[in-house]
Amino acid sequence: MSIIRLTSVGKTFPPPSPGAPPVLALDDVSVEIAAGEVCGIIGYSGAGKSTVLRLINALESPTTGRVEIDGADITRFGERELRRLRGDIGMIFQQFNLFDSRTVAGNVAYPLEVAGRSRAEIRTRVGELLAFVGLSAKSDAYPEQLSGGQKQRVGIARALATSPRILLADEATSALDPDTTQEVLALLRRVNTELGVTIVLITHEMEVIRALADRVVVMEQGRVIETGAVFDILSAPRHAATARFVASVIDDVPRGDDLAALHARHGGRIVTLDVREGARQADVFAALAAHDVRFEVVHGGINDIRGQVFGHLTLAVTGDEDAVTRALAAASAHAPLTEEDVRG
Repeated sequence: MSIIRLTSVGKTFPPPSPGAPPVLALDDVSVEIAAGEVCGIIGYSGAGKSTVLRLINALESPTTGRVEIDGADITRFGERELRRLRGDIGMIFQQFNLFDSRTVAGNVAYPLEVAGRSRAEIRTRVGELLAFVGLSAKSDAYPEQLSGGQKQRVGIARALATSPRILLADEATSALDPDTTQEVLALLRRVNTELGVTIVLITHEMEVIRALADRVVVMEQGRVIETGAVFDILSAPRHAATARFVASVIDDVPRGDDLAALHARHGGRIVTLDVREGARQADVFAALAAHDVRFEVVHGGINDIRGQVFGHLTLAVTGDEDAVTRALAAASAHAPLTEEDVRG
């Protein structure tokens, strides 16, 4: 069941200066996000992903189309309904947005104070959340005393204060080092699996999508160019922009100069084994070995996306030409093999 649905949404902003044309930020965007999933929205700067986030929490209204939460068109909401909606949507930010004058506990308590909760309820809830994010010992510390990762943990706790069903993450790991990024992503996965919170994250980093998301929406110049399960997008991107993102985290088949360099270094015939569920790598290697040829893996790797395996292994196969031909024919009976054209 979809908890968030954008249907044919367009968003145009006024001209940035006199005489300039209006700015088309979104163009016929349709997206559905299921309750309980982690959906990543990826794109380069200016793709429109931040505008999508601001439409979901009703900080912006679409110029055309519909934005629905739980089947209700929020573009028709009045101010009271919008306040109630925003209480059901948490938000975490790239730069943390903490109050420097408040302690860790005070920052987490703030949304509850705004919501008019009692002191006893606030104290209990803040304690629960700090324990969940692993910061109970930092309750009385101030943001300046925290590391970047700790600040983001406070941000996550604050976003969860009112028990939202939806959490929006705006480049939540971009200001963090790689190790801290992995810790924060693991915490967000717990938010999703243990608390059942639907997460929508926007990022320009495919590694974040790979580590956390169930499904991905790829945007370019205000349009959705590709969407699907993370495994499907990573293993078989269809759009050129998607392929560029995927190439940042997946070793694909070598092309052009890379292929020529491999052939110059290793010689022989260069073939790529397409590894999927059911592909029997051991049988491929056994078939090659049985025909008295030499082979080595010269490029590629195997990827495991939550138990689903795919990848490419590029081999250099050398030996008597007829023996290599027979070996490749025998090996291809066990898994797809593609011979690369080293002539370019």
